[in-house]
Amino acid sequence: MFYLIIVLFILGYAAISLERYLSVDKAAIALITGALIWICIAFGGDTIDEVPRHELISHLGNIGGLAFFLLATMVIVGIIDSYGGFSVLPKFIRTTDKVRLLWIMSFLTFFMSAVLGSIAAAIVMISLMWKLVGGKTTRWFFAGMIVIAANAGGAWSPIGNISTAMLWIGGQVSEWSIILQLFVPSLLCMLVPLVVISLTMKGEAHPPLSTGCLQSQVPATNRERRMYLLSGIGGLLLIPVFKSVTNLPPYMGAMLALGILWITTEILQRKKQKELRMRLTFAGILKKTDLSAIFFFLGILLAVAGLESAGCLSIAGQFLNEKVHNIYAINLAIGAFSSLMNQIPLVAGTMGMFDVVSHDALTAISDPAKVAYLNHFVTDGSFWELLAYSAGVGGNILIVGSAAGVAAMSLTKIDFVWYLKKISLLALAGYLSGVVVYFLVK
Repeated sequence: MFYLIIVLFILGYAAISLERYLSVDKAAIALITGALIWICIAFGGDTIDEVPRHELISHLGNIGGLAFFLLATMVIVGIIDSYGGFSVLPKFIRTTDKVRLLWIMSFLTFFMSAVLGSIAAAIVMISLMWKLVGGKTTRWFFAGMIVIAANAGGAWSPIGNISTAMLWIGGQVSEWSIILQLFVPSLLCMLVPLVVISLTMKGEAHPPLSTGCLQSQVPATNRERRMYLLSGIGGLLLIPVFKSVTNLPPYMGAMLALGILWITTEILQRKKQKELRMRLTFAGILKKTDLSAIFFFLGILLAVAGLESAGCLSIAGQFLNEKVHNIYAINLAIGAFSSLMNQIPLVAGTMGMFDVVSHDALTAISDPAKVAYLNHFVTDGSFWELLAYSAGVGGNILIVGSAAGVAAMSLTKIDFVWYLKKISLLALAGYLSGVVVYFLVK
């Protein structure tokens, strides 16, 4: 059964990677893969006992918390979008100089992704780009920088990137430490390609004649839209503060923020027409939320949890400890792999390979070399922080290496080979620059 579980995971992951060719939603494949692996675990022993059930319930508690956190934050972003909050952004950008506009949009994306999440920030800013920038090649350069800035901005925030959120919720990193340690490396990851592209870009940005993007369909004043934007962002910023003050799981803070925003929007919409109220109910906004992403998340994490329960991940972790024994090499490899495959199973698998080492356990070890190595695996240790960075920005190397990149590819029809020639080396340089800076300042 051990080898069958590994084969099932490989086949499932291959099918997920070939989603566009198989014309089957990756969420369905992930759910089937996770279920089959746990069926193998249940029938793996001489008798069917209660152990797999208890292990599954234990894993499901952690996975469910992550799923509720992701769902709540996605709905909050959906509320901001549905009520026209993002439509006020173009009013704050008045320049037409290409270089200046590129810097403004890159920094705006960088900080927006830290709050809204890298995917939402990329979609919002690419929609904004369509309103401000004309010309296919110019748009592709802007889209490439938006992808890099979105992933870099999400890496240093506990709520900005799903891989960082997984490590934060799992207890591998704390909210304030990840911000302090990864902000500068993530900023440099964006600045290196931004400076190079700026040196080659000249002229004025000529917006297209038709600018239908980011036009709110809600009959609301600019003041109301700004209020929805600020209240939604404020709710998201409440989450790490809530976790720090109460020490409760982050999904509790996300649910609280969602509930407050939900009540606020319903009170404000009481005076609107009945037809509009029906169209903008919570149920209507929830229908527009990408629930398939939640099911994919559940399925793939159940599959990885199965690998952990079957002992596959501990064997892999032991191999890396014995043969590689270098946290920077392991994390650099994870960053490279994240440009080819989804970061969620990579991070989940790595979390299953290595345990968080307590400070009490370190005091019981007499070998100084071993203590120095294991110290990288304590909470806020170098291994976990660099894992968040590598998995978060490694996907910049290829346009298909991150959800933000895939979204940009869909919205702008950016060519894979063009991105490979024009952006990939710059993204790689930015990624490695961030690693070097982290190594120097840690």
